[in-house]
Amino acid sequence: MTKMALDTLLYELKKAANPEKAIFHQRFFKTGPGEYGEGDVFMGINVPVLRRLAKQFKTLPLSDIHILLSDKIHEKRLLALFMLVQRFQKGCSADQQHVYQFYLDHLSFVNNWDLVDSSAHHIVGAYLFKQSKDLLFKWAESDNLWERRIAIMSTFYDIKQHRFETTLDLSRLLIRDKEDLIHKAVGWMLREIGKRDLACEETFLNTYAAIMPRTMLRYAIERFPKEKRHTYLRKKT
Repeated sequence: MTKMALDTLLYELKKAANPEKAIFHQRFFKTGPGEYGEGDVFMGINVPVLRRLAKQFKTLPLSDIHILLSDKIHEKRLLALFMLVQRFQKGCSADQQHVYQFYLDHLSFVNNWDLVDSSAHHIVGAYLFKQSKDLLFKWAESDNLWERRIAIMSTFYDIKQHRFETTLDLSRLLIRDKEDLIHKAVGWMLREIGKRDLACEETFLNTYAAIMPRTMLRYAIERFPKEKRHTYLRKKT
């Protein structure tokens, strides 16, 4: 029965594939030599289709999710992560601990920004909400781009609960990061803090705007009025 379910799912994925979209996604996700997504392979399947399939095959066992998550095809990994998020959110504490550990054991396959952003805060952030955040700070100092992005994006869960300390501490740690994808993620999380507590975000910006990467700052102030944006950007000159 399990194999039948997985075979049916793989058939549905093959049926939904779009070679033209796959070519676009290969470019969009920077899969060329030396780019952040080097070697990633796409089928050209839209996210709504993957979410529908995740719900349709929500009882797929972790052994089959492992097969999807360890696949070279991007959409299969994303689908597996959607399934894990569903399982975590609907599970008891024991189920959540199991999914969390499964996620950690497969961390190397969470290796593009959409894979990180669709899963990290839902699983890691939620699981660590009332626990030590030491692992996030370890990842923030990793040589691996995706571990650093997972670290900051996991704090989105805290932000939604109006807890900002970990995000701000990690932002200070990542403020000199060399990768544009980290600049964007940190700026985005600072902007999310500002949506809930503008004074908190501005306190951070008033201290660090002058040394923040320009992309990070632009993301952080995206929702500010034009004149206030210009005021902060002038701190960079």
